[in-house]
Amino acid sequence: MSASPFDILFEPVQIGPVTAKNRFYQVPHCTGSGALRPRIQAHMREVKAEGGWGVVNTEYCSVHPSSDDLPYVSATLWDDRDIKAHAEMTEKVHAHGALAGVELMLGGARMANLDTREVPLSAGNLPNLAGNPFQSRAMDLSDIRDARRWHRDAALRAKTAGFDLVYVYATHGYLLSQFLSKTTNHRGDAYGGALENRVRLLREIIEDTKDAVGDTMAVAVRFSAETNGGGGADGAPIPGETEDMFGLLAELPDLWDINIEDYSYEMGLSRFTPEAALEPYVAGIKSLTSKPVVSVGRFTSPDTMASQVRRGVLDLIGAARPSIADPFLPNKIREGRLEDIRECIGCNICYTGDGKGVPIRCTQNPTMSEEWRRGWHPERMNAKRSDDTVLIVGAGPTGLEAAHALGKRGYNVMLAEATRVLGGRVTQEARLPGLTQWARVRDYRLQQIDKLPNVEVFRESALTAEQVFEIAPDHVAIATGATWRRDGYGANALAGIAGLGPAAPIFTPDDIMAGRLPEGRVVVYDDDHYYMGTVVAELLRLKGCAVTLMTPEDLVSTWGAYTYDRWRAQARLLELGVQLSVARSLRSFDGARVVSGCTYTGRETEVAADDLVLVTARQPKDALYRQILEYPLHTSDGPLKSVAKIGDCDAPAIIAAAVFAGHRYARALEADVDRDAPLRHDRVYS
Repeated sequence: MSASPFDILFEPVQIGPVTAKNRFYQVPHCTGSGALRPRIQAHMREVKAEGGWGVVNTEYCSVHPSSDDLPYVSATLWDDRDIKAHAEMTEKVHAHGALAGVELMLGGARMANLDTREVPLSAGNLPNLAGNPFQSRAMDLSDIRDARRWHRDAALRAKTAGFDLVYVYATHGYLLSQFLSKTTNHRGDAYGGALENRVRLLREIIEDTKDAVGDTMAVAVRFSAETNGGGGADGAPIPGETEDMFGLLAELPDLWDINIEDYSYEMGLSRFTPEAALEPYVAGIKSLTSKPVVSVGRFTSPDTMASQVRRGVLDLIGAARPSIADPFLPNKIREGRLEDIRECIGCNICYTGDGKGVPIRCTQNPTMSEEWRRGWHPERMNAKRSDDTVLIVGAGPTGLEAAHALGKRGYNVMLAEATRVLGGRVTQEARLPGLTQWARVRDYRLQQIDKLPNVEVFRESALTAEQVFEIAPDHVAIATGATWRRDGYGANALAGIAGLGPAAPIFTPDDIMAGRLPEGRVVVYDDDHYYMGTVVAELLRLKGCAVTLMTPEDLVSTWGAYTYDRWRAQARLLELGVQLSVARSLRSFDGARVVSGCTYTGRETEVAADDLVLVTARQPKDALYRQILEYPLHTSDGPLKSVAKIGDCDAPAIIAAAVFAGHRYARALEADVDRDAPLRHDRVYS
């Protein structure tokens, strides 16, 4: 076999006493399952090991009830009762030749301990760093001894559970980084003041962990390349104490996992952050230590990955989101199937699971978190049950996923799209500022459909109910999407907005994406609260409009907080000169003035405006579905065995939900699914 330019990625890497079979390293990442849903957690990690990842880690794992982060769901190793759940994961990961790692966590002032009601402990009497009205207790020497013991005991439990690698977590604002930082550590004892003192607790815990498990397990340290707390422009690190800290610690652990404190850039949206964005921060770390270095960068390109290793930036290619989008990414690279990779689009919908305390989902990979409870596999479909034909109407994300998945099952599929352009809302939204990579949702599925001879695609094929019955498929799925509403109907206006003048120039995102743009003074009214309102405002400002973004919420893009969109979106709009008007509910627009009322007091104000863009709710385009149900030939024993509406046509939602709907329809067609109990629950009683 001829050499591949990616062979370097499949070289083994020695990490202390253990060896990773390749350089693909799934770094610790949140799952929304953790200790609450151990089987969902274990099976999800197993699929990554099966897909070729050389190292598979847990999310952060609390070592004691004083580091309780609920409603953010973490793993736990509080006592021996936690061992069984972790052992299930390590056994499954080992079955595929991968190493299993656990990231131990002492939370400090980031913890409110809302569930356990324990007092948070930190370097000082600090305010809660996650915005809760609790302060931490300044740790005395007895507390420090306790923390060291808790961490050591958790490491020993990790060893019993079968882990190969254990983390000391010293970044992202958790306890150890609170001791490291001059900003949060104002102690006057042996653990504060001079650098050697601020590093002391980290050094002691590394040494404790090595002493407990180092003969059989590797010890990793997760560490920020910005030890001064950041603050520089994106991609332009400000020199801090990193080199001095490495001078004291460089050779202690077996591996360094390097990131930065700013989550919104480390795991930045593709809208704002390019692939391999952390290279300026990480590039010099290998010169400071002889130990292997791993970091992340939303790596989706094998060329970029190989380049990072060849140029000496990294020893291991770290990934969280790319491993979620495609658990089989390493195997596909090794087998030369690059076109089969489901590339991460950088939407961060996976991260919403952490904020919401629910199992993570993925726009590209609808099987994420469904490996155990639904029995879904990202690369395998259940076989077809008959030779029936399926007609899918609509080639947006739902229709494309349904056609792809049904084609893999073996069904003969006809995919009819009313327009010339495939992709539906994905294609339209990918034209908006920063959303180019949304198109990967369409492109991946079209590439896969092209390989399936049993799937036919018909463009410019708008269908009527009569034509559907003439085609005479066995099953019909309507996936015709949704349109943005023009009446103002939304979460804060369930009766619509009565004061919209009949002749007033009103636009929706559909108009914007079709190239019909307002001019002059524009108010964008956002009652959707995700990314669309801010993206539309950005586009119109770039086109020269004077833009005001108005929302009935207290903040811009409130739901975008769960994807780390809100902060950067607001900063972008302010930099562009967009005016922000929050806690304002739209009352009327007559073509010259927008009248809004304060969300709290009702007091009205006016804003001069030539045009209004409504980003509120969407209306399902389900007319064809209703026509089919009303068609004279449609009976319970008629020619169509089943008719369904799926995706936005059924209930408008996010793109990830649209893809999931198409996949679920494909899995369930003619399958034995208990409609009353479609899920296995993961509740454990002891």
